[in-house]
Amino acid sequence: MIGLNPPLSKRTRSFLRLVSAVLPLLAACTRAPTAPPTPKPGEDALIPPALTLTLSDGAHIPVRVWPARASSGPEPRAVILALHGFGDSRDAWEWIAPSLARAGFAVYAPDQRGFGAAPDRGGWAGTRRMVQDAREEAAWLHARFPALRLYLAGESMGGAIALRVIETPGAPPLAGTILLAPAIWRFDSATRATLALMDGLAPHWRFDARNSPVHVVPTDNIAALRRLYFDPLTLHGAELHSLRGLVDLMAAAFADAPHARPPILAVYGDADQLVPPAATAAFWRALPTQARRDLIRGGHHLLFRDRDGARVTRDVIAWIEHPDTFLPSGGDAAAAAWMASRP
Repeated sequence: MIGLNPPLSKRTRSFLRLVSAVLPLLAACTRAPTAPPTPKPGEDALIPPALTLTLSDGAHIPVRVWPARASSGPEPRAVILALHGFGDSRDAWEWIAPSLARAGFAVYAPDQRGFGAAPDRGGWAGTRRMVQDAREEAAWLHARFPALRLYLAGESMGGAIALRVIETPGAPPLAGTILLAPAIWRFDSATRATLALMDGLAPHWRFDARNSPVHVVPTDNIAALRRLYFDPLTLHGAELHSLRGLVDLMAAAFADAPHARPPILAVYGDADQLVPPAATAAFWRALPTQARRDLIRGGHHLLFRDRDGARVTRDVIAWIEHPDTFLPSGGDAAAAAWMASRP
Protein backbone atom coordinates (compact mmCIF):
# COMPACT_ATOMS: atom_id res chain seq x y z
CA MET A 1 0.00 0.00 0.00
CA ILE A 2 1.31 3.48 -0.84
CA GLY A 3 2.76 5.31 2.15
CA LEU A 4 1.01 8.48 3.30
CA ASN A 5 4.01 10.27 4.82
CA PRO A 6 5.01 12.41 1.80
CA PRO A 7 2.91 15.57 1.16
CA LEU A 8 -0.30 14.66 -0.58
CA SER A 9 -1.28 16.29 -3.86
CA LYS A 10 -4.62 18.02 -4.12
CA ARG A 11 -5.91 15.21 -6.36
CA THR A 12 -4.74 12.53 -3.94
CA ARG A 13 -6.37 14.31 -1.03
CA SER A 14 -9.58 14.51 -3.09
CA PHE A 15 -9.48 10.76 -3.71
CA LEU A 16 -8.79 9.99 -0.05
CA ARG A 17 -11.72 12.19 0.89
CA LEU A 18 -13.80 10.16 -1.55
CA VAL A 19 -12.80 6.94 0.20
CA SER A 20 -14.11 8.28 3.50
CA ALA A 21 -17.12 9.96 1.96
CA VAL A 22 -18.55 6.74 0.59
CA LEU A 23 -18.17 4.84 3.86
CA PRO A 24 -20.25 6.62 6.51
CA LEU A 25 -19.43 3.89 9.00
CA LEU A 26 -15.75 4.88 8.90
CA ALA A 27 -16.46 7.81 11.19
CA ALA A 28 -17.83 5.43 13.78
CA CYS A 29 -14.72 3.25 13.57
CA THR A 30 -11.85 5.67 13.09
CA ARG A 31 -11.53 6.43 16.79
CA ALA A 32 -12.11 2.81 17.77
CA PRO A 33 -10.91 1.82 21.27
CA THR A 34 -7.95 -0.54 21.69
CA ALA A 35 -10.26 -3.22 23.12
CA PRO A 36 -13.23 -4.41 21.00
CA PRO A 37 -16.34 -2.43 21.97
CA THR A 38 -19.27 -4.27 23.51
CA PRO A 39 -22.77 -3.68 22.18
CA LYS A 40 -25.53 -2.55 24.48
CA PRO A 41 -28.86 -4.40 24.39
CA GLY A 42 -30.52 -3.95 21.01
CA GLU A 43 -27.53 -2.38 19.26
CA ASP A 44 -26.62 -5.62 17.50
CA ALA A 45 -30.19 -6.75 16.88
CA LEU A 46 -30.86 -8.50 13.59
CA ILE A 47 -34.45 -7.59 12.79
CA PRO A 48 -35.92 -9.97 10.21
CA PRO A 49 -37.59 -8.51 7.11
CA ALA A 50 -41.36 -8.24 7.03
CA LEU A 51 -41.42 -9.62 3.48
CA THR A 52 -39.13 -10.67 0.65
CA LEU A 53 -39.67 -9.50 -2.93
CA THR A 54 -38.64 -11.61 -5.91
CA LEU A 55 -37.47 -9.37 -8.74
CA SER A 56 -37.47 -9.99 -12.49
CA ASP A 57 -34.09 -11.74 -12.47
CA GLY A 58 -35.06 -14.01 -9.59
CA ALA A 59 -33.19 -12.05 -6.90
CA HIS A 60 -34.76 -12.11 -3.44
CA ILE A 61 -34.80 -8.68 -1.76
CA PRO A 62 -35.55 -8.39 1.98
CA VAL A 63 -37.85 -5.51 2.92
CA ARG A 64 -38.47 -3.99 6.34
CA VAL A 65 -41.93 -2.45 6.75
CA TRP A 66 -43.39 0.13 9.11
CA PRO A 67 -47.18 0.05 8.60
CA ALA A 68 -49.17 3.24 9.05
CA ARG A 69 -50.56 3.47 12.56
CA ALA A 70 -54.24 2.59 13.04
CA SER A 71 -55.01 6.03 14.51
CA SER A 72 -54.46 7.57 11.07
CA GLY A 73 -57.34 5.58 9.57
CA PRO A 74 -58.04 2.14 8.12
CA GLU A 75 -55.57 2.67 5.27
CA PRO A 76 -52.29 4.55 4.90
CA ARG A 77 -52.50 8.13 3.69
CA ALA A 78 -49.51 7.46 1.45
CA VAL A 79 -46.72 4.93 0.88
CA ILE A 80 -42.98 5.63 0.91
CA LEU A 81 -40.33 3.46 -0.76
CA ALA A 82 -37.14 4.24 1.19
CA LEU A 83 -33.65 3.59 -0.24
CA HIS A 84 -30.64 3.53 2.10
CA GLY A 85 -27.06 4.75 1.60
CA PHE A 86 -23.77 3.05 0.79
CA GLY A 87 -22.71 0.47 3.39
CA ASP A 88 -26.05 0.80 5.16
CA SER A 89 -29.18 -1.36 5.08
CA ARG A 90 -32.93 -1.37 5.52
CA ASP A 91 -32.35 -0.55 9.18
CA ALA A 92 -31.25 2.98 8.22
CA TRP A 93 -34.88 4.06 8.33
CA GLU A 94 -35.64 2.85 11.85
CA TRP A 95 -34.91 6.37 13.15
CA ILE A 96 -37.48 8.21 11.02
CA ALA A 97 -39.98 5.54 9.93
CA PRO A 98 -41.92 5.33 13.24
CA SER A 99 -42.70 9.07 13.03
CA LEU A 100 -43.77 8.73 9.42
CA ALA A 101 -45.96 5.76 10.36
CA ARG A 102 -47.63 7.79 13.14
CA ALA A 103 -48.37 10.48 10.53
CA GLY A 104 -50.18 7.85 8.44
CA PHE A 105 -47.46 6.95 5.94
CA ALA A 106 -46.46 3.32 5.39
CA VAL A 107 -42.69 2.90 4.90
CA TYR A 108 -41.16 0.07 2.87
CA ALA A 109 -37.36 -0.11 3.15
CA PRO A 110 -35.59 -2.75 1.02
CA ASP A 111 -31.97 -3.80 1.25
CA GLN A 112 -30.39 -2.57 -1.96
CA ARG A 113 -28.55 -5.16 -3.98
CA GLY A 114 -25.01 -5.61 -2.66
CA PHE A 115 -25.94 -4.36 0.82
CA GLY A 116 -27.68 -5.63 3.94
CA ALA A 117 -28.94 -9.15 3.33
CA ALA A 118 -29.63 -8.62 -0.39
CA PRO A 119 -27.82 -10.71 -3.02
CA ASP A 120 -24.14 -10.04 -3.87
CA ARG A 121 -23.41 -8.54 -0.45
CA GLY A 122 -20.21 -6.52 -0.64
CA GLY A 123 -20.27 -6.35 -4.45
CA TRP A 124 -21.47 -3.69 -6.85
CA ALA A 125 -24.46 -4.67 -8.98
CA GLY A 126 -24.16 -1.61 -11.24
CA THR A 127 -26.26 1.52 -11.57
CA ARG A 128 -28.60 0.04 -14.19
CA ARG A 129 -29.47 -3.00 -12.09
CA MET A 130 -29.94 -1.00 -8.88
CA VAL A 131 -32.20 1.49 -10.64
CA GLN A 132 -34.16 -1.38 -12.17
CA ASP A 133 -34.57 -2.94 -8.72
CA ALA A 134 -36.02 0.29 -7.32
CA ARG A 135 -38.35 0.64 -10.30
CA GLU A 136 -39.67 -2.90 -9.81
CA GLU A 137 -40.13 -2.32 -6.07
CA ALA A 138 -42.03 0.91 -6.76
CA ALA A 139 -44.19 -0.84 -9.36
CA TRP A 140 -44.98 -3.58 -6.84
CA LEU A 141 -46.06 -1.01 -4.26
CA HIS A 142 -48.17 0.85 -6.82
CA ALA A 143 -49.91 -2.39 -7.76
CA ARG A 144 -50.50 -3.19 -4.08
CA PHE A 145 -51.79 0.30 -3.22
CA PRO A 146 -53.16 1.63 -6.53
CA ALA A 147 -55.30 4.32 -4.92
CA LEU A 148 -52.59 5.76 -2.67
CA ARG A 149 -49.88 8.32 -3.34
CA LEU A 150 -46.46 6.74 -3.69
CA TYR A 151 -43.28 8.61 -2.72
CA LEU A 152 -39.68 7.64 -3.35
CA ALA A 153 -37.15 8.60 -0.65
CA GLY A 154 -33.41 8.16 -0.83
CA GLU A 155 -30.60 8.88 1.62
CA SER A 156 -27.07 9.53 0.32
CA MET A 157 -26.44 6.83 -2.33
CA GLY A 158 -30.15 6.07 -2.21
CA GLY A 159 -30.82 9.65 -3.27
CA ALA A 160 -28.71 9.20 -6.38
CA ILE A 161 -30.59 6.02 -7.20
CA ALA A 162 -33.93 7.78 -6.63
CA LEU A 163 -33.05 10.60 -9.01
CA ARG A 164 -32.06 8.10 -11.69
CA VAL A 165 -35.33 6.19 -11.17
CA ILE A 166 -37.52 9.19 -11.94
CA GLU A 167 -35.45 9.95 -15.05
CA THR A 168 -35.73 6.52 -16.66
CA PRO A 169 -38.39 6.00 -19.35
CA GLY A 170 -41.51 4.31 -18.04
CA ALA A 171 -40.80 5.22 -14.43
CA PRO A 172 -43.59 4.22 -12.01
CA PRO A 173 -46.12 6.91 -11.11
CA LEU A 174 -44.80 8.86 -8.13
CA ALA A 175 -46.37 11.65 -6.11
CA GLY A 176 -42.94 13.01 -5.23
CA THR A 177 -39.26 12.29 -4.57
CA ILE A 178 -37.42 13.03 -1.31
CA LEU A 179 -33.63 13.36 -1.49
CA LEU A 180 -31.89 13.35 1.91
CA ALA A 181 -28.24 14.45 1.71
CA PRO A 182 -28.05 12.82 -1.74
CA ALA A 183 -24.65 11.61 -2.92
CA ILE A 184 -24.88 13.50 -6.21
CA TRP A 185 -21.42 14.75 -7.01
CA ARG A 186 -19.48 14.95 -10.26
CA PHE A 187 -15.75 14.49 -9.70
CA ASP A 188 -13.42 16.05 -12.25
CA SER A 189 -12.47 13.94 -15.24
CA ALA A 190 -8.85 13.46 -14.10
CA THR A 191 -9.92 12.02 -10.76
CA ARG A 192 -12.45 9.72 -12.41
CA ALA A 193 -9.84 8.57 -14.94
CA THR A 194 -7.39 7.84 -12.12
CA LEU A 195 -10.04 5.87 -10.28
CA ALA A 196 -10.86 3.90 -13.44
CA LEU A 197 -7.19 3.06 -13.90
CA MET A 198 -6.86 1.93 -10.28
CA ASP A 199 -10.01 -0.15 -10.65
CA GLY A 200 -8.49 -1.88 -13.65
CA LEU A 201 -5.30 -2.68 -11.74
CA ALA A 202 -6.67 -3.57 -8.31
CA PRO A 203 -10.48 -3.82 -8.28
CA HIS A 204 -10.45 -5.82 -5.05
CA TRP A 205 -8.32 -3.35 -3.11
CA ARG A 206 -10.31 -3.08 0.10
CA PHE A 207 -10.88 0.04 2.20
CA ASP A 208 -12.07 0.25 5.76
CA ALA A 209 -11.48 2.38 8.88
CA ARG A 210 -7.94 1.10 9.32
CA ASN A 211 -6.69 2.56 6.04
CA SER A 212 -8.80 5.71 5.90
CA PRO A 213 -6.70 8.82 6.63
CA VAL A 214 -9.73 11.11 6.94
CA HIS A 215 -11.92 11.37 10.03
CA VAL A 216 -15.48 12.52 9.47
CA VAL A 217 -18.55 12.83 11.66
CA PRO A 218 -21.68 11.59 9.85
CA THR A 219 -24.00 12.46 12.76
CA ASP A 220 -23.84 13.97 16.25
CA ASN A 221 -25.97 11.11 17.59
CA ILE A 222 -23.67 8.61 19.33
CA ALA A 223 -26.53 6.14 19.75
CA ALA A 224 -27.10 6.14 15.98
CA LEU A 225 -23.39 5.65 15.30
CA ARG A 226 -23.22 2.71 17.70
CA ARG A 227 -26.27 1.10 16.12
CA LEU A 228 -24.71 1.54 12.68
CA TYR A 229 -21.46 0.00 13.92
CA PHE A 230 -23.01 -3.05 15.60
CA ASP A 231 -25.85 -3.72 13.17
CA PRO A 232 -25.09 -7.12 11.56
CA LEU A 233 -26.35 -5.76 8.23
CA THR A 234 -23.79 -2.92 8.07
CA LEU A 235 -20.88 -3.33 5.67
CA HIS A 236 -17.58 -2.47 7.39
CA GLY A 237 -15.57 -1.87 4.25
CA ALA A 238 -15.71 -1.72 0.47
CA GLU A 239 -13.65 -2.77 -2.52
CA LEU A 240 -12.26 -0.24 -4.96
CA HIS A 241 -14.58 -1.50 -7.70
CA SER A 242 -17.61 -0.58 -5.58
CA LEU A 243 -16.19 2.88 -4.93
CA ARG A 244 -15.74 3.44 -8.63
CA GLY A 245 -19.30 2.27 -9.22
CA LEU A 246 -20.55 4.77 -6.66
CA VAL A 247 -18.59 7.61 -8.29
CA ASP A 248 -20.11 6.73 -11.67
CA LEU A 249 -23.58 6.64 -10.11
CA MET A 250 -23.10 10.06 -8.50
CA ALA A 251 -21.95 11.56 -11.80
CA ALA A 252 -24.88 10.03 -13.71
CA ALA A 253 -27.34 11.41 -11.16
CA PHE A 254 -25.75 14.86 -11.46
CA ALA A 255 -26.24 14.73 -15.23
CA ASP A 256 -29.91 13.89 -14.64
CA ALA A 257 -30.52 16.89 -12.35
CA PRO A 258 -31.59 19.48 -14.97
CA HIS A 259 -34.24 17.09 -16.29
CA ALA A 260 -35.51 15.84 -12.92
CA ARG A 261 -39.27 15.81 -12.69
CA PRO A 262 -40.82 17.60 -9.69
CA PRO A 263 -42.26 17.35 -7.09
CA ILE A 264 -38.83 17.03 -5.45
CA LEU A 265 -37.71 17.86 -1.92
CA ALA A 266 -33.90 18.10 -1.68
CA VAL A 267 -32.58 18.29 1.91
CA TYR A 268 -29.00 19.08 2.97
CA GLY A 269 -27.30 19.87 6.27
CA ASP A 270 -24.68 22.61 6.39
CA ALA A 271 -22.56 20.48 8.77
CA ASP A 272 -22.36 17.60 6.26
CA GLN A 273 -18.72 16.41 6.19
CA LEU A 274 -19.28 13.72 3.55
CA VAL A 275 -20.88 15.45 0.55
CA PRO A 276 -19.05 18.79 0.13
CA PRO A 277 -21.07 22.04 0.09
CA ALA A 278 -19.76 22.87 -3.39
CA ALA A 279 -21.10 19.57 -4.76
CA THR A 280 -24.55 20.15 -3.28
CA ALA A 281 -24.63 23.79 -4.40
CA ALA A 282 -23.84 22.70 -7.96
CA PHE A 283 -26.53 20.03 -7.77
CA TRP A 284 -29.12 22.45 -6.40
CA ARG A 285 -28.35 24.94 -9.18
CA ALA A 286 -28.79 22.19 -11.75
CA LEU A 287 -32.22 21.16 -10.45
CA PRO A 288 -35.36 22.67 -12.00
CA THR A 289 -36.54 25.81 -10.22
CA GLN A 290 -39.72 24.05 -9.05
CA ALA A 291 -37.74 21.64 -6.86
CA ARG A 292 -37.87 22.49 -3.14
CA ARG A 293 -34.52 23.05 -1.43
CA ASP A 294 -34.34 22.58 2.33
CA LEU A 295 -31.21 23.52 4.30
CA ILE A 296 -30.93 22.16 7.84
CA ARG A 297 -28.67 24.38 9.95
CA GLY A 298 -26.21 22.20 11.86
CA GLY A 299 -27.43 19.06 10.10
CA HIS A 300 -24.94 16.26 9.40
CA HIS A 301 -24.90 13.72 6.57
CA LEU A 302 -27.16 11.23 8.34
CA LEU A 303 -29.73 13.96 8.75
CA PHE A 304 -32.65 12.21 10.35
CA ARG A 305 -30.35 10.31 12.70
CA ASP A 306 -28.98 13.53 14.23
CA ARG A 307 -29.99 14.34 17.79
CA ASP A 308 -32.25 17.03 16.34
CA GLY A 309 -33.32 14.89 13.42
CA ALA A 310 -36.97 15.57 14.24
CA ARG A 311 -36.58 18.83 12.28
CA VAL A 312 -36.03 16.82 9.10
CA THR A 313 -38.93 14.50 9.88
CA ARG A 314 -41.28 17.45 10.38
CA ASP A 315 -40.15 19.01 7.11
CA VAL A 316 -40.72 15.77 5.18
CA ILE A 317 -44.19 15.28 6.66
CA ALA A 318 -45.13 18.93 6.06
CA TRP A 319 -43.95 18.78 2.45
CA ILE A 320 -46.00 15.65 1.77
CA GLU A 321 -49.11 17.10 3.43
CA HIS A 322 -48.80 20.71 2.21
CA PRO A 323 -46.24 20.87 -0.60
CA ASP A 324 -46.81 24.56 -1.33
CA THR A 325 -46.34 25.93 2.20
CA PHE A 326 -43.13 26.95 3.96
CA LEU A 327 -41.28 24.21 5.80
CA PRO A 328 -41.49 24.16 9.64
CA SER A 329 -37.70 24.30 10.09
CA GLY A 330 -37.35 27.47 8.07
CA GLY A 331 -35.29 25.47 5.60
CA ASP A 332 -36.67 27.36 2.58
CA ALA A 333 -35.25 30.69 3.70
CA ALA A 334 -32.07 29.05 4.98
CA ALA A 335 -31.55 27.36 1.60
CA ALA A 336 -32.04 30.63 -0.29
CA ALA A 337 -29.56 32.45 1.95
CA TRP A 338 -27.06 29.59 1.76
CA MET A 339 -27.22 29.44 -2.04
CA ALA A 340 -26.81 33.22 -2.27
CA SER A 341 -23.60 32.91 -0.26
CA ARG A 342 -22.12 30.29 -2.57
CA PRO A 343 -19.96 31.82 -5.34
